[in-house]
Amino acid sequence: MSLHLLRLRIRRFWRRRIILVRGRLQAGGESFERFGLARLGHLRASWKFLAVWLGLLVLVGGLLISQVVNLREYYQKLVPIPGGRYTEGIAGTFTTANPLYAVSDVDTTVSRLVFASLLAFDDKGRLTGDLAESWKVDSSGSTYTVSLRPDLKWQDGKPLTAADVAYTYQTIQNPDVQSPLYFSWRGITVRAVDARTVSFALPNPLSSFPSSLTNGIVPEHILREVDPVDLRSASFNTADPVGSGPFRWGTIGVSGVGNSAVAQISLAPFEGYWAGVPKLASLSIYAYADSKAMVRAYQNQEITAMVGLEELPSEVAHDPQSHIYNVPLMAGVYVFFRNDSSVFRDAKVREALVLAANRSEVLSSLGYAAIAVDEPLLKGQLAYDGRYAQSTDKLDRARTLLGAAGWKLNASHRWANKKGQVLTFQLVLNDTPEYRRVASVLAREWSAFGVDVRVILQGSADFQATLAGRSNYDAALYGISIGADPDVFVYWDSSQADPRSPTRLNFSDYRSVTADLALESARTRLNQNLRVLKYQSFLKTWLQDAPALALYEPRLLYISHDKVYGLTNAPIATDADRFGNVQNWMINTGWVTN
Repeated sequence: MSLHLLRLRIRRFWRRRIILVRGRLQAGGESFERFGLARLGHLRASWKFLAVWLGLLVLVGGLLISQVVNLREYYQKLVPIPGGRYTEGIAGTFTTANPLYAVSDVDTTVSRLVFASLLAFDDKGRLTGDLAESWKVDSSGSTYTVSLRPDLKWQDGKPLTAADVAYTYQTIQNPDVQSPLYFSWRGITVRAVDARTVSFALPNPLSSFPSSLTNGIVPEHILREVDPVDLRSASFNTADPVGSGPFRWGTIGVSGVGNSAVAQISLAPFEGYWAGVPKLASLSIYAYADSKAMVRAYQNQEITAMVGLEELPSEVAHDPQSHIYNVPLMAGVYVFFRNDSSVFRDAKVREALVLAANRSEVLSSLGYAAIAVDEPLLKGQLAYDGRYAQSTDKLDRARTLLGAAGWKLNASHRWANKKGQVLTFQLVLNDTPEYRRVASVLAREWSAFGVDVRVILQGSADFQATLAGRSNYDAALYGISIGADPDVFVYWDSSQADPRSPTRLNFSDYRSVTADLALESARTRLNQNLRVLKYQSFLKTWLQDAPALALYEPRLLYISHDKVYGLTNAPIATDADRFGNVQNWMINTGWVTN
């Protein structure tokens, strides 16, 4: 075939193809115009019909999704699950994690997380073993033997043995160490019997001694080379502490200065903790020198929870997402009548003021549900006996008592003695919102009864100095830690009113031979029934002598964005005991099949 003929055939082929495409495009356009554009009017006319069907499809879809979500509760449940970063803000400053020196709320918080103790209070307020597997006392009541759990480890992997326990308490007993626990351990011989056994030989029987074994244990292999004089300033306390508690030290950082200072202490779960690895992925403590800064950080979701506030902030009070925990402390708030004060030397006057007060009104003023205290022991505590509870709001009996004591109402309806001197006293208190409200209620009631009360508000440091000086007050509104054991010797025994006492916690300067004998006898009895009998004598005498007005158990206010699974409102002995089961705390949740 010639080249010319081939070209002609190609041209005819393409000409036929172009004609075919043009025909099809024309036919397509006519069809679109006929069946598409021409019927748009019909579509517009039927939009309501289409809208109904679309709405019905959306409704059915929504109902289907809702049904699936609601039915999930029948075959699944929402439960707490491990994980999550927990950040707790606390008001105060950080100075040490060493349990031999930890005193402030911040220090005891960090110390409790990093260091384990022989014994601890669980989430129900019961004394239970921490590092200790068991403990016992001999028949004399003066030698206690503690057996450690097997295979205990320090957070650096080294074994924890009885030698560490003995070292801890022997170090406390060294006056060069200057531990605040020094006076509690004088005269006690501590000895490591073997790798897992420690003995404590007391100079006298003491049934409440196990409650003394709740301080953290420190590692001998790290601290034995530190001079006791230098231990308070050792880097171990703030830079690299090593304990055996549920969380190990991570990092520390400080931002800001003065009142704007914030210390951030990051902790990680200790995999070798005897009770199991904590459920939280991490836990950080933020110590705020300024509590207002802490509240702002909480509002900005910078911290999970906060503690250390006296009052619920107004910014948080109406936040539906916040969880408020009012955790009762095993403590009591009292008005201590200083028996050496001229106005309170007569027990009838003290008892009359007790009867003229109204405990119920005080509790109502608190703004939270507090547990009433009506004697030296707490309700539910061993030896508590309601027969010896103080009565309040008994004005007729109060008038009779004052009359018998030689007081009469004058023309101004004030109680006055034979010399015409009006019954007046000073009530000092730490200047906090809660104590101000309590003092206001008491002063109003006593004033209506005919007694003049001068309420004196003091800052924390000045108030502590007033308590220590004793002579600068007639009565003091104050809270004391009582704990799970009923041994209240340090608050009511005559020896504790002596200026030479190292503690001197008898704030009423109460002296009673009968009460002393009962207290001293009760704390030496191992038999619980005998202890109860001895304490009955003390309670009866205390009620008659009325050295103080018992009011209520204070609270630990704890606020969190998320529900903290494991944190309860059960009573605790100290603020740090909120971590009694911290290894089981959880904040994350997830759905699991029933």
